[in-house]
Amino acid sequence: MSNIQDQIQEELKHAREVCDNPDSNSAECAAAWDAVEELQAEASHQKTKEPKKNSLEQYCSENPEAAECRLYDD
Repeated sequence: MSNIQDQIQEELKHAREVCDNPDSNSAECAAAWDAVEELQAEASHQKTKEPKKNSLEQYCSENPEAAECRLYDD
């Protein structure tokens, strides 16, 4: 999800540049901030789609080499 966070940061920077520029109009500024808002909404939706991990799953994601986390093929 860091990719969408990077995009949000880029759009925030762009929106600030557009709105700080005296040559830009309010429509350009509003469109830039709309893009930021849409990306933030998408990031929020992606967070809710991820199922919560139980304590073992969380432990194994942080410690994949642990004996408890080994997976064996049948």
